[in-house]
Amino acid sequence: MTPVRVLLVEDNDTFRETLELLFGLRDEIEIVASVATGDEAPSVVRELRPDVVLMDYRMPGLNGAEATRLVLEADPTTRVVCLSASVTAEEVAEVHHAGAVAVVTKDEEFDRLVAIVCEAARQ
Repeated sequence: MTPVRVLLVEDNDTFRETLELLFGLRDEIEIVASVATGDEAPSVVRELRPDVVLMDYRMPGLNGAEATRLVLEADPTTRVVCLSASVTAEEVAEVHHAGAVAVVTKDEEFDRLVAIVCEAARQ
């Protein structure tokens, strides 16, 4: 099985590095790049064409919904999964309206997060 190619977009360095490490232990996921801001995501998507972008919602500069819009303009075939410590119903609606296929909280069980990312890649 070909691994799902993922771009991580997360401003918290420790959390981003932890995700990279954990995903690196999984055969079904390949982290192709990780960046700290939504501003960086569209150009990386254009260059690397990941299957899925795992996008933090609250970041300096662009928020997750704004960055999602730009990512999908850069490559409409990329799927975006939004990741947040907590999200309001309004924020969930905003992210879905921007084109994200799923919203996951950061306290989600890791195996479930992997399943959501893999499912997003198949959509």
